[in-house]
Amino acid sequence: MALNSLPTEVILSQSRTTLGHLHLDWNPQPGAYLEMNSQTYLVLERRHRYWLKAGRYELHKIALYVQKIEAPAEGRLLQGRWVVGDITCLYNARSELLRCTVNPSGPCDRCPHYQPLPQ
Repeated sequence: MALNSLPTEVILSQSRTTLGHLHLDWNPQPGAYLEMNSQTYLVLERRHRYWLKAGRYELHKIALYVQKIEAPAEGRLLQGRWVVGDITCLYNARSELLRCTVNPSGPCDRCPHYQPLPQ
């Protein structure tokens, strides 16, 4: 079974309340941002849930334990996940952790290496 076809249960960490079920096309690690119902959440923990079928364990779903936070000041939502830095730059790493391949510590607004994405 492919990872992108697995249901993902999103659970609010403090109250253990289920916020909903999603089918994600990416694998959120702890520390990643998740946008759901116009609200931003920080992934604190990821757990895998298995079923026993015909004597074998099969991955059934993923449970994400999240905490509600304000959207990060720098970055944008790109294909369902937060990306740090200016995504219009050719050198942007398109990652939640690394801003840029040329100038990883930033800042993007005064970077001498800025190259716009080709159209």
